[in-house]
Amino acid sequence: MDDLTPLRQQWLDRITSAADPAAIEEVRLAALGKKGEISLKMRELGRMSAEERQTTGKALNALRDEIEAALRARKASLDDAALEARLAGEWLDVTLPGRPRPQGTIHPVSQVMDEVTAIFADMGFAVAEGPQVETDWYNFDALNIAPEHPARQEMDTFYLHRAPGDDRPPHVLRTHTSPVQIRAMQDQGAPIRVIAPGRVYRMDMDQTHTPMFHQIEGLAIDRDISMAQLKWTLEEFFSAYFGTPVRTRFRASHFPFTEPSAEVDIQCSWEGGTLKVGQGDGWLEVLGSGMVHPHVLRSGGIDPDEWQGFAFGMGIDRIAMLKYGIPDLRAFFESDLRWLRHFGFMPGDVPSVAGGLNR
Repeated sequence: MDDLTPLRQQWLDRITSAADPAAIEEVRLAALGKKGEISLKMRELGRMSAEERQTTGKALNALRDEIEAALRARKASLDDAALEARLAGEWLDVTLPGRPRPQGTIHPVSQVMDEVTAIFADMGFAVAEGPQVETDWYNFDALNIAPEHPARQEMDTFYLHRAPGDDRPPHVLRTHTSPVQIRAMQDQGAPIRVIAPGRVYRMDMDQTHTPMFHQIEGLAIDRDISMAQLKWTLEEFFSAYFGTPVRTRFRASHFPFTEPSAEVDIQCSWEGGTLKVGQGDGWLEVLGSGMVHPHVLRSGGIDPDEWQGFAFGMGIDRIAMLKYGIPDLRAFFESDLRWLRHFGFMPGDVPSVAGGLNR
């Protein structure tokens, strides 16, 4: 044991004088590595007698454990010193405000739906909702759409598959949100004033049509509702939506669910290929409307001899395109940040319910 004292002191001194982690590793290898001094002495135990091996082996094991502990302590000391030096040379001002993280923006269609809902809410219209998978009766029959009407053909409407022997009434992906009006009348009765925004489905696909799109329909029923009130409602809506006074023009038309029926145009002009709503002497068709047909009132459980009302319907996607100058309806369904950036819908823009994008 006394013979190992100088060796012990030698390695403890070298550990103490190690100035960095690299020097610590060098000392460890020189002392305890495969060819280290202490490791070589451990190999000499095999040539000793049993009595010497017991005494020297115990001393060498104790020395190895002490050297390992000293190495760990020195390394920890150097790490602490390095951290203290780094903290002394660096500082963090915790009073500075945090770095802003860009916020996403809602989809243009969702934003326009919120805007439209807010405008009609100011005019006293509540929001009504209904299922997107509808019965053939709610989607067609209740709305006075005849069995031979082209809209009821499979080339125009998505019908749900029926297994052989399934005799339930046909179900479809709703082709408009008009079924919501029937359900609202059945649930609430008259008087009633609701809008029905939502997804609808038709078998159509080109630059101005997609198999799934969005509509909003309005319904107002009371004892003295008239076409004049319909015209006022729509002009108030378009003026609020486009942010400028907008005149409308009604043209006689035909829809199975209204009588009389009218297509509605809004005042506009074209300047340099740019559409400007609310000015000029041009007109652009935007929606269909009319007085609710007596058959539709009866389907909703309302007596047409006591009540009357108006209804209208327009495409959310279309009026979004008009407001933001988007030429291709299919762009709404392509998740391309370049497209969003081009039309002003940047991730980072903060949407408001009725006021467009705030930058």
